[in-house]
Amino acid sequence: MSKTIKEQILPKMACVAFAFVSSITYAQNTHSVTTTQRDGFFLEFQVGGGIIGIEDSAGNQTFDKAQGTFVFPDVKFGHMLNDNLAITVSLPGNIYEFQDNDRHFGGFIPSLQYWVKDRWWIHGGIGLAVDSPALYDIKDNENDDWNFGCAVMASTGYEIYKKNNFALNVQSKLVLGRVFLAGDAHRDAVSLNIGLGFSWF
Repeated sequence: MSKTIKEQILPKMACVAFAFVSSITYAQNTHSVTTTQRDGFFLEFQVGGGIIGIEDSAGNQTFDKAQGTFVFPDVKFGHMLNDNLAITVSLPGNIYEFQDNDRHFGGFIPSLQYWVKDRWWIHGGIGLAVDSPALYDIKDNENDDWNFGCAVMASTGYEIYKKNNFALNVQSKLVLGRVFLAGDAHRDAVSLNIGLGFSWF
């Protein structure tokens, strides 16, 4: 990892993580009673934004400058194994700019989600990384390539509102991935997002 990404991205990640963990710690002290039962299938989608760093081994783009990004799409679905543990599939995604085109770096990640407390959960997994053109910016022979590789993901969230089978959470997600390009090249990405998650159980 280059000195520049350490100077630009990592301090931002550290500040965001500290603020998020602090808020969770406070919230756990004020909400200790179980309010709902989680059971069966659930679906969640997230809206938010964050930062992403992209580096291409061909030298076309480097980690020297992080980009702001918005989350699209970011969907998670799964099934509760018990009241605190779920097996899930997560579809994280971020839009980034590459050579004047908008592209999407995301994945298809089998994962596990565990509720440490009634409202606080942690989530992580490893799976397929996907680098593709943004659906609204596909150009023949210029921005139409799809690339695949491997990605790891870790996230945490806190449910700030719960009613019946619905929960609204604040969450943070870190994704690291590498996809393989033509000519034995590869593209690496690291993203950190913060957003609101809307869940139905």
